[in-house]
Amino acid sequence: MTPFRAQVHICGGTGCTSGSSTKIRAEFEKELAAHGLKQEIQVVTTGCHGLCQMGPLVVVYPEETMYTHVRPEDVAEIVSSHLVSQQIVERLLYQDPETKQKVPCYRDLPFYRKQRRIVLQNCGRIDPEDISSYVKNDGYKALAKALTKMNPETVINEIKASGLRGRGGAGFPTGLKWEFCRRAAGSPKYIICNADEGDPGAFMDRSILEGDPHRVIEGMAIAAYAIGASEGFVYVRAEYPLAVQRLRMALQQAEEAGYLGDNILDSGFSFRIHIREGAGAFVCGEETALLASLEGRRGMPRLKPPFPANAGLWQKPTNINNVETFANVPWIIQNGSTAFASQGTTKSPGTKVFALVGKVVSSGLVEVPMGITLREVIYGIGGGIRDGKKFKAVQLGGPSGGCIPEHLLDTPVDYESITATGAIMGSGGMVVMDEDTCMVDMARFFLEFTQKESCGKCIACRLGTKRMLEILERITQGQGREEDLPTLEEVAKQVKETALCGLGQTAPNPVLTTLRYFRSEYETHIRDKKCPSHQCRALLTLSIDPDACRGCGLCARVCPVGAISGERGKPHTIDPEKCTRCQTCYQACRFQAIQID
Repeated sequence: MTPFRAQVHICGGTGCTSGSSTKIRAEFEKELAAHGLKQEIQVVTTGCHGLCQMGPLVVVYPEETMYTHVRPEDVAEIVSSHLVSQQIVERLLYQDPETKQKVPCYRDLPFYRKQRRIVLQNCGRIDPEDISSYVKNDGYKALAKALTKMNPETVINEIKASGLRGRGGAGFPTGLKWEFCRRAAGSPKYIICNADEGDPGAFMDRSILEGDPHRVIEGMAIAAYAIGASEGFVYVRAEYPLAVQRLRMALQQAEEAGYLGDNILDSGFSFRIHIREGAGAFVCGEETALLASLEGRRGMPRLKPPFPANAGLWQKPTNINNVETFANVPWIIQNGSTAFASQGTTKSPGTKVFALVGKVVSSGLVEVPMGITLREVIYGIGGGIRDGKKFKAVQLGGPSGGCIPEHLLDTPVDYESITATGAIMGSGGMVVMDEDTCMVDMARFFLEFTQKESCGKCIACRLGTKRMLEILERITQGQGREEDLPTLEEVAKQVKETALCGLGQTAPNPVLTTLRYFRSEYETHIRDKKCPSHQCRALLTLSIDPDACRGCGLCARVCPVGAISGERGKPHTIDPEKCTRCQTCYQACRFQAIQID
């Protein structure tokens, strides 16, 4: 039982921190002191609450009232009205976009109702910088259970029975992976947590480390006990300073409390974890490239076999899982494999964490049961498409994933179903696109990313991605040729089949899926020299409708290159030779006189 009559939880994830949540906390401390309430009300900085679109977020317990878009200047009113007078500040509540009703309790928000939180159950609920907050919420009970009531083989069998599959993208059975490593000859053995999350728009692993670092540490310790490892590493992006800071703090606290180090919980089992910060190479998300980087070499993949389970870090047996995979482990050990396997689908049990971003009403961090449809995630949880636009596609699996069109929105979210669409589950990036998205340019954008991130070791990836990118750039510049499409498709298939590692093998996915589902857009770019979505600048022509133009001169004033001229009160014109198609005039015109063809 908490000694406080109320708690104020302030989101301290990266998004809300950038939105002044640190200042918000300082204001709460000041206002509570002014009202003499510091002994009655506790202020807690937590990890990500999930609803990033509405941040900074503040939740008041025990009522579970969520305030959105909170600013430091709002704090005085929250304290005086809610915490002193028990009057909810309605203007800061979430408003349901359909009913237009204010929703006080965060559990009643559509964003949370269909979620099932296992990995994220503590995120937004505990102080990630205080180990006692984790322990009070059953933290490290699973480790104690494993060390005192289970032998390593029993732990592995429990993970196998749960059906947990690697959440890093490949979906390989986790228990089987642990078993391979335990049986491998050689010592010492190593546990590695892959936190090198590099997909544009993805922030699942970062948020877990920021909001519940002890859960990942506990999962790694259980895995180490299972395979017989005494040393582990977290390979995390240096671009995640808050995650690194909280992880370092958690490791120190865990050692001091006896959950890491020598003779953990008097079990005879010893285990330590080290942090290694990656320099931001996307290819180091591939396990053998990660191992090379950990060893101090250039992060480049190698052929498999041998697999890391047999010859990994320094050629010793090594088990590598990602952040989300390890974060599932304590729940499974504590609640049992049957409880985990009963959720999700038969082949894809459990839940999956996604970063739901893009042209969706409510973007943020979500955790859903496997088997839920894409439609339920995007519309039921995300609230649909912003500004009344039409849904066009969702990119699943990051830059190495694929674009899934509207007629496949009822596809279940599980490994087999998503793979059948041509996309991949990936680590959990979900980018929603509306009718204004050019699918050709989107394929070019993602391929440009993977081409730059290619390590260049194998010819298929080094040259294949370059040639595909050249074709896509040519098409978006209005120089596409009829033979480009079969050539593009053939190169994509060859790269997919012959590249050395997962980066090259999946890099063609955005190209292949957009060709499969949006081929007509490619053909319009090539044959008509038009971009149907008005995104490819080289294919746009801007003009002014003389009947609609009022001659106000605003378009001419905002044009950065002086391409618009005309007398005040009379229709203006655009010089196509000077126009850079930046569309500034289109956005500024109040009379819809600017036309884009």
